[in-house]
Amino acid sequence: MAVIGSFTETTSGFTGTIRTALLDLKVALVSCNAKANDTAPDYRLLAGDSEIGAAWQRQSKTDDARIYIAVKIDDPALPAPVHARLVQTSNTPGTWSLLWSR
Repeated sequence: MAVIGSFTETTSGFTGTIRTALLDLKVALVSCNAKANDTAPDYRLLAGDSEIGAAWQRQSKTDDARIYIAVKIDDPALPAPVHARLVQTSNTPGTWSLLWSR
């Protein structure tokens, strides 16, 4: 797994950066207050005023049942959407890493 971003918790979600070979963005994961249904995203991924993805809160199926955020990044420059996981960094409370694996 590659770390492609770092985020900090905020009152409305998360702020951070995404860095790949094609992307170098300051972004925000903004909480969706009113979900239309159970499958609607929990967060919108914004780069400035542009929505470039969405995210859903999940719970791992391991013994520790950790919370993580499943993130889908989509941009016209990408050949296909990128799926990643935002996980809490154990060393520093409030700090999260965006992990990508193929």
